[in-house]
Amino acid sequence: MMDDVTELLLLLPTLLLLFIGPGEVCASHEFTAWRAQQYELYGIGYGSRSAVLSAEVRPVNSGELSRRCVIVRLADLTLARVRRAVSLAAAALLVLLPPNLGRLSPELMEQFQEVEQELLTAEMPMPVYFAHEDSELLAMHKQLQDTSSDLVEPSAAGMLLRSATANGFQFVASGGQSKPLPDWPIVSLEGRLAGLEGNEDLPTVVLVAHYDTFGVAPGLSFGADSNGSGVVALLELARLFSRLYAHQRTHAPFNLLFLFSGGGKFSYQGTKRWLEDNLDHTDSSWLQDSVAFALCLDTLGSSDALNVHVSRPPRDGTPIQAFLQELEKVSSHYPPLQMTLVHKKINLAEELLCWEHERFGLRRIPALSISHLDSPHRRSRHSILDVGSKVNVKRLTRNVKVVAEALAHYLYNLTGKETTEESEIFTEEMGVRENELEAQLEWLSREARAAQLVQPDVGLLPSLEAIMNRHLHEVHRHTARADKREPEFVFYDQLTQVINAYRVKPAIFDLILALCIAGYLGMVYIAVQNVNLLFDSLRRLTLRPKQQ
Repeated sequence: MMDDVTELLLLLPTLLLLFIGPGEVCASHEFTAWRAQQYELYGIGYGSRSAVLSAEVRPVNSGELSRRCVIVRLADLTLARVRRAVSLAAAALLVLLPPNLGRLSPELMEQFQEVEQELLTAEMPMPVYFAHEDSELLAMHKQLQDTSSDLVEPSAAGMLLRSATANGFQFVASGGQSKPLPDWPIVSLEGRLAGLEGNEDLPTVVLVAHYDTFGVAPGLSFGADSNGSGVVALLELARLFSRLYAHQRTHAPFNLLFLFSGGGKFSYQGTKRWLEDNLDHTDSSWLQDSVAFALCLDTLGSSDALNVHVSRPPRDGTPIQAFLQELEKVSSHYPPLQMTLVHKKINLAEELLCWEHERFGLRRIPALSISHLDSPHRRSRHSILDVGSKVNVKRLTRNVKVVAEALAHYLYNLTGKETTEESEIFTEEMGVRENELEAQLEWLSREARAAQLVQPDVGLLPSLEAIMNRHLHEVHRHTARADKREPEFVFYDQLTQVINAYRVKPAIFDLILALCIAGYLGMVYIAVQNVNLLFDSLRRLTLRPKQQ
């Protein structure tokens, strides 16, 4: 009987752990998360410097954030709270995004873009992740919020008890620490339309749009307006002018050079390498001859403003001045469209160029950028909130029409003639196709086009190359890679992670449970050491009634 009692005493802790364990520590949810930007530009690091995540979760308003993963909904995310999490040495930050980023209020958009700017320009010691809200994540967030708000007790004992009995969660990312992407290529695509045959000394007009996007999370950077609208506009210009250049009698006395550049959000690294290839490393480039100007298209789809950005005011009698006159005349026929000339000098002290035309300006090639933005520092150019619903396709169609008409008037020497609806070139079958622009914009907005995600042989580039081959000639690639000794840019991996959420008890529960088990085992030890006395006492209690 003594052996049975001893075995029962030793078995009780095991039964207690079996009862508690499966219900309190179990994998509850698995979801995909996108990590914030991590890159280096000219030796300076930006963004999140870590990808490792294995930490207990706390809501953003919790008092204890040290070595915890902070979870917060986008509506509750503020710059002050991000800075507080960093100052308290939080282990990570997870931001829950609503299903439709295009329906945020203007106030909430401004609030988030302020945080986004901080995460993009500062160096964050902790990993920062973004995930789409789902029912499980929202339930976890609510439970953590409720637990956090309940932890207000009049006594320390009450707070300790609530802390011990509360449920918690731990997030664990599947990947390891981020590493540099070695020898990552930035690809630019070039295509041509040759001018009048028999004349080898024709001037060239360069038409440019960068295709890559930028936002706080590369995997969520779809860039519908910046610069999906510019890419769509350039594709439509290629289609329209390829039809004009298809017949000998409608060839203009200009060569047209089309460039879809990569690395635009990283100081236009693709354009830089393309210019070097054409000006420094070859003797048979159209850029070696007379270049009238380079026209860069950037963010054209969301306003009734058409801002022309130049590095120096155009002089009278220059090709740029002639083109701008035509652009102003054509735009005047499409109210409420307003064309404005914006002059900004190139700041040679800054590593980052503001507009793509500045790359051409540094090589003494006349250039301008057209955008509906009046400043290069608008946060919408670098935001994951730049989604398809933010682009007005009708305005984009109108803007493409205006640019195409002005360019055609310049190329075919219609400068100075009165512009009327009857003198328009791109009408009816030769008109700008709104449905085609909409379809191409939808296609571009479905795929994240951050520079560190664009693969040379799958996805965007092969498709873009195929479209160019339908309209242009001599389509080929220019590939830029970072210098191995002093890299201009460095990208990092681990941008998409699978995160597992586990339901756990807090650390204080483990401590209290350990103390209880230690106390229980101490009692068992004392009972085993004095089992004869215990047995005699039990026997007296059981035999006394029989004697009476």
